[in-house]
Order: sequence, then structure tokens, then C-alpha cells
Amino acid sequence: MSYSEQMLTKLQEDHDWTNAKKLFALALRHDDDDTLFNLGEQLYGLGFTPQAKRIFEKLLRDHPDEDELRTYLADIAVSAGDTDQALALLTAIPKDSPAYVQGLLASADVYQTMGIPEVSEQKLKEAKRLAPDELVIDFALGELYFTLGRYEEALPEYQALLDQGIETMAEVLIGQRLAATLAGMGDYEEAIAEYQKLPREALDADTTYQLGVLYGETKQYQQAITTLTALQQSDPDYAPLYPALARAQAALNQLPDALATVRIGLGFDEFNSDLFKLGFNYATRLADEDQAVTFAKQELAQDPDDQDMILSLSNLYVKDGDDQANVDLLTAAAANHELDPQMYWNIAKSYERQEKMDQAKENYLLAYPSFRENTDFLLDLIRFFQSMAARPELLAALKQYLKLVPTDLDMQDLYDDLLDEP
Repeated sequence: MSYSEQMLTKLQEDHDWTNAKKLFALALRHDDDDTLFNLGEQLYGLGFTPQAKRIFEKLLRDHPDEDELRTYLADIAVSAGDTDQALALLTAIPKDSPAYVQGLLASADVYQTMGIPEVSEQKLKEAKRLAPDELVIDFALGELYFTLGRYEEALPEYQALLDQGIETMAEVLIGQRLAATLAGMGDYEEAIAEYQKLPREALDADTTYQLGVLYGETKQYQQAITTLTALQQSDPDYAPLYPALARAQAALNQLPDALATVRIGLGFDEFNSDLFKLGFNYATRLADEDQAVTFAKQELAQDPDDQDMILSLSNLYVKDGDDQANVDLLTAAAANHELDPQMYWNIAKSYERQEKMDQAKENYLLAYPSFRENTDFLLDLIRFFQSMAARPELLAALKQYLKLVPTDLDMQDLYDDLLDEP
């Protein structure tokens, strides 16, 4: 038995690192190169990178033309964060080397790690030109395009692998990738069909979640509920499932269930903004306005600048006549941002009901440019100026309204009467 074999036995069976180190030193001195190369591969696979590196460096010194060693050392350099060293090793591989294509693949990985995907793509396309039948290149191109969200280009790469009977590569299930690619392209029905072809053992939490979401996207809400509920039962800590499940339940008007799902989800992800917003929506629709306000305040506590939630809460306050709460909310918002035009309208209503007419007028006028074509707003404005007996402003509001609704005889009579006044 070689020293390399003895070392591996000490590592894997005996877990005796002390004696394994001694055997490693003996292997470096006495084992033949092929045995050492195999030891380097196994050590690298087991995570003993420094030892593997020593072996590959020794072999490269002894055999400088063995360019495959450079690809291993480049992988090790990338793992250590030394991309410059990795590229130096790989660019040293000449084009006529049997390891040149392997070097291009390794270079592509390095450039992708460096965040330069366009160079990675160039390297892979060159490798494809030189070795058109190498399926690992199809896989690498598919993975690159998938990562970049270029799903239309990823699709034929994965399809080519499946056409060759390749179902798994680098621990990636190709059918699963194909389904996710179709989903990314918006071909939801085809994606569902591909997910349904997967063996049961391939339906991990991520895959089951994606399938449940796709059922929701295609309005197969009961299927979505069934799929996501099964995921909840098998893996309740999988927090992303809760918004998707709640949406599917709400789509079937199962609002109490949807609200309960939101509450359960917040137990696993207490800062989930999506769940707070969904909870506000469902509680409002169920007329549980105290609960709705609680959800809104929880969301604004973690994101005070959430303009959509501020507006939604303001709308609820206006509907309920909680004018001071509305004024406080929007005054605080105005201190940090320019208000949405609807917010100006909302706060004007609250000030008016509080008989703070100057503030109400100011905010109605701020809202006016955005709502001058909105008849509901103009009716509010007409009523407001009528209550203030503000004749010039009332005439202007009526004139604008009658441009939009010339058949409103009551408003036309009011306008005519004002014109007839001395």
C-alpha cells in the first residue's frame, strides 16, 4: 500500500490527522507522480486544500508541460480569493495544449467570480468552438445565462443536455433548471409541466415553493394552496411560502385563512414587509380596522419612508374619520418627503373636518394640479369653497367641473346663480 493510500485511510477511517500528516510527508518523498496526483485530487475534494496545493505545485515543478495541474492550482487560488494568481496560471496554458479548453472553462469561472460575465461568456464560446461536443460547456453556458437572467439563451443549453440524456451535472438537476428557466421567461404553464416531470425526491423546499408560486401566477389557486400547505407542513420555517400562500387564499376569498397565514408567517419572519402589507389589506377587507392599523404601524416602524403604506393608512384614517391621526401621520411624512397628491387631498379633508380652513385650503390647492380632471376631487373642492363662501374660488372650481360634466344641471344652476350675484 502506498503512503498516499495509508494517509487517506488515516484521514477517512481513523480520523487520525497526526499520523496522516506524517504519511503525507512520506508520500511527497516516495510515491510516484500518478499516485500523488490521485492523492491531490482526493485531498482537494475532501477540503484539504493546502495539502492538495503542495502536491500540484510539486508536480508542476517536475512536469511544467502538464497544464492540467495549472487548472487545479487556479481553482485553489480562486478559493483563496487570489484571482490574479488564478489568471496568471491559466493564461500560461498555450493554445495547443490538451488542457487549453479546460483552462478556458476555468478562466470563465474566474471572470464570473470577478463580476465580469462578458469575458466569461467569451471564454465559454471559444471553448464551445474548439470542443463543440463537450456537454460540460453547454452546461456552463446555461448556468452563466441563467445567473444573468438571460433565460432565452439558457434554454437551448439545458435542452441540449436533456436531449443527450444528461439529467444531472455538477449536482444540478437539469430538468429543475429547465423549469426555472421557463418560469423566468414567463412561460408558466410550460414551467409547471416541467416541474411536474421531476421525481418526488427532487421536489425540495425551493422547488416546491416555485411550483406553488407558478400555480398562483396561472390562477390555479387551489393547486397553489395545496402545494404550499404541504410545504408548510414539511418545512414550516420556509418563510417565503407564507406571502404566496396568503395570496392564493385571498384570491379564493378565503380572507380569514389568508390573515391567519400572515400571522403565522410573521412568527417565522417578524420583519417581512410583504406580510405586513398583505395583513393590512386582508384586515381592511375583513373590516378588522384595528388589526389593519397595527399591521401598518409595524411596517412603518421598520420603514418610515414606505409611501405606499403611509397612503394606505391615511386612506383608512380618512374613511374612519380619525382626522388627528391622519394629520399626525401626514405631517410627519411631509417632514421627510414631498407628499403624494392623494396625501394632500387626504390631509385637506381632515383639516376641513377639524375646521382648520386655512390649512385645508392650502392642501386642497396643492392637490389641485394633479386632480383637476378628477370629478370627485372637484366636488370636494366645490363643497369646501361653498362652505367658506369663497365666491371667486367656487366659480373657478365649478367652471372646471362643468368642463368635465356639462350635463350636471344642479352644478350649472349653482354656477349661473353665482354669476348673477351682484
